[in-house]
Amino acid sequence: MKVQNWMSWEGGVDLVALSNEKMEMPNVIVHLARMVHTPVGSAPSGMLLLPNEDGSPKVMGFISTSEKVGNYFAKNVFAGTPFEQAPTIIGKINVNTDMPNFAEVTVEIKGFNVHLKLSDFGELTRVNRQSPNLPFHDDSLEAEAKTVALTINGVSTPVIVPPMGMSGGPAVVYSATGVYSR
Repeated sequence: MKVQNWMSWEGGVDLVALSNEKMEMPNVIVHLARMVHTPVGSAPSGMLLLPNEDGSPKVMGFISTSEKVGNYFAKNVFAGTPFEQAPTIIGKINVNTDMPNFAEVTVEIKGFNVHLKLSDFGELTRVNRQSPNLPFHDDSLEAEAKTVALTINGVSTPVIVPPMGMSGGPAVVYSATGVYSR
């Protein structure tokens, strides 16, 4: 199979969740990595979706320390999805891991400081799946977390973790490394 677009990463801290029981689809995404590699360069990067009180998007975008790398995601890896129109937001990303004890990420963008800490992990496993909801293939190493602590601007933010994330695997993982390709 010919690969047209791809990205790879190391040190991924990932959460897909619902902000409340009334939501039908996940509306919280904290999906960031210590380093992301693309054909246009490498930088700490990822995706962030934070909801308003009513569940509508408050912040949505590809977060990166590099505008060039951030701009690559929407039109290439996420083309044809609701994320294709997501903007690039320049920010600071700090990933800290002490596996198997914890993995955490802090993201700072204008007006927001987001901290996600994952713990209580299952075994690290190799996955190779075509996402049922997204147009790319996921080949990665991941360990599902059973404990999630999300803090937004210093306020603990409860979330509901669904049984499956958007890529077809667990909704909350530490991903040691991996590749999305299409």
